[in-house]
Amino acid sequence: MYVRPILEYNSVVWSPSLKKDIDLIEKVQRQFTKRLFGLKDLTYKERLVRLNLPSLKLRRLYLDLILCYKIVFGMVCVNFDDFFTFSPSFQTRGHSYKLYKSRCTNSVRQNFFVERVINVWNCLPPTVSFFSLSLFKTSLKNTDFTPYIICYV
Repeated sequence: MYVRPILEYNSVVWSPSLKKDIDLIEKVQRQFTKRLFGLKDLTYKERLVRLNLPSLKLRRLYLDLILCYKIVFGMVCVNFDDFFTFSPSFQTRGHSYKLYKSRCTNSVRQNFFVERVINVWNCLPPTVSFFSLSLFKTSLKNTDFTPYIICYV
């Protein structure tokens, strides 16, 4: 209630890309959860399960995917064409909203929101619903993103 809004504020823009920065941010939540009554002797993963909290890495991934959904479906005042292009292949597996990923040679560009989110967006399983934002959010919560967090970071 107190810590997460500060740590997640505008995370789509400032999302860290270096492991040391990611660990520093995660350390804040790790230390805060350790101070809670009865959770001191548990590991960080056990504390997150007990508190029903995702890690901050996973939370940033959720927020990126939600913003991507809003851009794709025109729910924010951002021009879709400035950020994304739909995949030109019409015979794709999975959902029909696949995005084209251009080749990126600049290391600064690789950590930009667009480059960060496209791979995970294109790999969303068929269980993810695109009918409404609330269904999309709910289906994201029920999806296991552990394989994507490693490559996402």
